[in-house]
Amino acid sequence: MRGVTRRTFLAGGAAALMTLAAGCSGGQDEPRADAHGSAATGSSQMDEAGGAVREASDAATLVVYFSATGNTAGIAQAVAGQLGADTFAIEASVPYTDEDLNYNDDSSRTSQERADARPELVQVTPDGWDGYDTVLVGYPIWWGEAAWPLRTFAEGNSFDGKTVVPFCTSTSSGIGRSGELLAGLAGDGEWQEGERFSAGAFEEAASWAAGLGL
Repeated sequence: MRGVTRRTFLAGGAAALMTLAAGCSGGQDEPRADAHGSAATGSSQMDEAGGAVREASDAATLVVYFSATGNTAGIAQAVAGQLGADTFAIEASVPYTDEDLNYNDDSSRTSQERADARPELVQVTPDGWDGYDTVLVGYPIWWGEAAWPLRTFAEGNSFDGKTVVPFCTSTSSGIGRSGELLAGLAGDGEWQEGERFSAGAFEEAASWAAGLGL
């Protein structure tokens, strides 16, 4: 099984997250230039944020996320911890590098893929997908849209009968129509209004998740 982490948070796990994820709070997942004109990035995927891992789970809620720098991963883990949900990390078969995320370079990977690319993923459909009633989908904002790997994920899965709640991270951009565009690519599912978070806004994300009534 690849990508799915079963209920990473038990009692006290959320507190451990806040401590661990604080190191990933600098910058955003969306491509942006640093002082030298290159993309500011940290780590790539962050599958676990500490705490005990259960061998099995009866959760009907799944938090799916793509994270280019680790910031969206931190928010996703905070949301999953609050909800007691399972998590699935969307991973590009070819990971994005710092150079790939340089939006000032028209020849960079993200710039070249911007129009209509569907990047290949390590795993398109999460294990146990059919058993989840509610799916929260997290992603960084790239040029006002969900990061390109979300296109592959949305088109590659059936959301029929599922409630879908998008959330995103960005430096300054709002969530905009990113969730609506993903819903259009998916073609089914009951897509809800989403929320935008800044890097390191773990308490805010957990509070938002608690207010969803899931």
